[in-house]
Amino acid sequence: MRTTVDIPDPLYLRLKTSAAAQGRSVKALLVEAAKLALDQQPPGRGRRLRVPPVRSKHPGTLRIDNARIYELIDFP
Repeated sequence: MRTTVDIPDPLYLRLKTSAAAQGRSVKALLVEAAKLALDQQPPGRGRRLRVPPVRSKHPGTLRIDNARIYELIDFP
């Protein structure tokens, strides 16, 4: 699966430096970090998502771009 993630420049520099010191790629380091984070989570039901997460007068027809998503949904 291919995805795009916005990583702050200072954090990316640390990732790249650490990966290079280990003789690995940034991708390999991120995949390992994701696996470790998910393996450490206790099993559970998770959080219920209310559908739709973005209100629309015409559900199923909402067309938005990435910039608009940040305006509509509060991200941590």
